[in-house]
Amino acid sequence: MGRARLALALARKLPPRPRRGPPEETRERLVVAAAEAFNRDGYDGTDSNRIAREAGYAPGTFYKHFVDKRAVFLAVYEEWVAREFRDVGATLAEPGTVDDRAERVVGVFLAHHQRWRGFRASLRALVASDREIRDFYRVQRRKQLVILAEMQTARKKKAIRERDALLLFTIERAADALADGEAEALELNHVSLRALLVALVRERL
Repeated sequence: MGRARLALALARKLPPRPRRGPPEETRERLVVAAAEAFNRDGYDGTDSNRIAREAGYAPGTFYKHFVDKRAVFLAVYEEWVAREFRDVGATLAEPGTVDDRAERVVGVFLAHHQRWRGFRASLRALVASDREIRDFYRVQRRKQLVILAEMQTARKKKAIRERDALLLFTIERAADALADGEAEALELNHVSLRALLVALVRERL
């Protein structure tokens, strides 16, 4: 399937399993099935047997590729981050004004967090309670900051890294709040919040 195809598969259902496939394809199908299961049922609401069955395999197949449920969760998160930032990079490469690109970038973040809000909820809970997942999460954060720096113009690259981090924290937290219905519960205006996010991104472009 390949990493690019795996990232795309995270947005749609798995095709029928081939009778025989290379080990990489089996692993990738398990990651896609795990992403859907975690998003739908949460980390605590699923197990390795269910993930294997939803990928089209016998339960024992799971352990040929992953040590445990945590390991496949980390694989899902790594692919999730990669896909989100590939989409951000692609939208920045499209023609348009700074305002257009800022609007599209915010749209990418909001769409990803809305689509994967169940997975994100499990991620936040596990980062707070599981040291291994927290350490892995922080490694991904560092990668995100490098990618953000690479995406910016030469003039903007001179800006301090802490500003990039603050922008990332702000967008992700706001996207989670909008996806989870928190903003609505607080009677906050969705359109106004989105406009504020777009303004923040525009400043960094």
